[in-house]
Amino acid sequence: MKFYWIKTNRIIKALFSNYTWDVPATKNNNTVYLTFDDGPVPEITNWVLNELKKYNVKATFFCIGNNIDKNPDVFKMVIREGHSIGNHTFNHLNGWKTSSKAYIENTKLCEDSIQKNSPSALKSKNFRPPYGKIKAAQSRKIRKLGYKIIMWDVLSADFDQTLSQEQCLNNVLSNVKPGSIIVFHDSIKAFKNLKYVLPKTLVYLKENNFNCEVL
Repeated sequence: MKFYWIKTNRIIKALFSNYTWDVPATKNNNTVYLTFDDGPVPEITNWVLNELKKYNVKATFFCIGNNIDKNPDVFKMVIREGHSIGNHTFNHLNGWKTSSKAYIENTKLCEDSIQKNSPSALKSKNFRPPYGKIKAAQSRKIRKLGYKIIMWDVLSADFDQTLSQEQCLNNVLSNVKPGSIIVFHDSIKAFKNLKYVLPKTLVYLKENNFNCEVL
């Protein structure tokens, strides 16, 4: 049975207050933060970039190091178009099933991929654990490396192929609020839902006067 938080509740945020779940909104600040995990993937990441460009929207891409090395041109395009980059480990590791030593080494490998494929020395210090699964010891070590651990306030669940496109869209539109960090995936697995959800989300955000910024 699958279980994940679509809308992260206050108790979880309080228990794991060392993580960033949202960005507290100030008065008259209607900003949200779109994030994309698991890329860069040719065609799909390019499609996402084109959709974002239509609305002059910036986002944060949490990249897998192995995908960066395989698709450096797509990765560089993400940077050129003014989006932010985050570390998503080199091999998309599940922290709960991985030793802390191997997890940290894999995170550093992804950092190396980000640096060597950046047009300039990119200082990216945002980290999102794949699956949202990370042990306390891993978290402490990653934060000691200078990373901020970015989780989410709203999960589209576009990766879940048992959900309809309409359900994924509702996951976003019924939960988004100023300060929300929203998760999408620029991956092959998620694309069936993403290609429906993202354009409609961007229209909704524009019509409701939301701003989209990078983390």
